[in-house]
Amino acid sequence: MSNEENIVMYQGDDPEMVATSKRARKSFRYFWRELSWEYRRIVPGLDLAAVKFAFHDPDVAPGDTDTEHMWVSDIQCDGKEFTGTLLNSPAWLTNMSAGDPVCEPLSEITDWMFAIQGKVYGAYTVNLLRSRMSPRERKEHDQAWGLDFGDPEEIEVVYVQPEQKSGFLGLFGKKSVVDPEKQRRAMIEHPMSINMGESLKESLRESKEPLHATDEDGWTMLHRDALAGNATIVKILLKHGADKNLKTPDGDTALDLARIFGWKHVISLLSK
Repeated sequence: MSNEENIVMYQGDDPEMVATSKRARKSFRYFWRELSWEYRRIVPGLDLAAVKFAFHDPDVAPGDTDTEHMWVSDIQCDGKEFTGTLLNSPAWLTNMSAGDPVCEPLSEITDWMFAIQGKVYGAYTVNLLRSRMSPRERKEHDQAWGLDFGDPEEIEVVYVQPEQKSGFLGLFGKKSVVDPEKQRRAMIEHPMSINMGESLKESLRESKEPLHATDEDGWTMLHRDALAGNATIVKILLKHGADKNLKTPDGDTALDLARIFGWKHVISLLSK
């Protein structure tokens, strides 16, 4: 993520937690890519999607903690700032409460997570805390959440449809497995992006209107998919005449947006 060097380190921070949050920021693009498809789904696919930010209260008394890390849902992103709804009430900050609308810069992200079919992806800081728990504490923690966080030392960032064990092993309820090759491909491109390709081509053969239409924020489809890293969609839009030089109201081209999260395949397409 851009501007990594501008992230402020706070006195008293746990150095391991700071490093873990940095890892979360570097992989955050996969959260936003998944959320971009969630917003397109007719039937929601995510059980949970939230981002953790560092919030500050400049009016606290001297010596009191002025920073608290809290989760935010209903996330929207314009490439520079996030808006959403504060999920939890502060333990000590007094300038906000659960349910408040918030707007924070990318630099304040300290974690992210989403869950599909009860399994959690991301959750870097959560898993660091889980790694410090005893097996019993970890089990109680996961039961309280009602989610499968998996191995705290092996954080997954993309969802891949698991393959069910067949035959003899399947009779005894052995866990389904993820094909490593499918996982590798999913890191490069979201399966829904690939699957949408043919229907998008057909739609654009019937009408070019989707190439030029803008949403309520003044963004085109090319802008949205460039920020989300959907290379298959970007390639088709460009082939059918989408203008890569169009800018958002904030002055960003599709290439500018792709660079925010470092989507190499999209950057390559838009740089031609």
